[in-house]
Amino acid sequence: MPTRHWLIKSEPAAYSWEDLVKDGETLWDGVRNHRAANNLRAMQQGDLLFFYHSVTGKEIVGIAEVSEPALTDPKDEQWAAVKVKPVRALKRPVTLAEIKGDAALEGIELVRLSRLSVAEIRPAEWDRILELAEK
Repeated sequence: MPTRHWLIKSEPAAYSWEDLVKDGETLWDGVRNHRAANNLRAMQQGDLLFFYHSVTGKEIVGIAEVSEPALTDPKDEQWAAVKVKPVRALKRPVTLAEIKGDAALEGIELVRLSRLSVAEIRPAEWDRILELAEK
């Protein structure tokens, strides 16, 4: 099965990219939106994720990987969780403003479903964001 791509959001004051790098791995839980939880349930080991700083920064800052899929949220077993680990920081963060201004990203869930905390990223969107990070 091919690797799928996702985006996970976190407020840097609550849990930042730097926290994930320092911790080496974390349980991604606390998601209380059905669509976002279904995205967590669909994740497989090795799937790649963009790590997005929401509220402060509003930018994609790194790439993480699903290290352990198909977990239940320890705070509420009705909800899903996964473990994630950092892969690498982006060469340069890609801001929400850049994403909104890029015609190739006009249908991205990050913009279309802006309140969604766990979104799927299509392959062409993934590639375009990586290109933007290199500029």
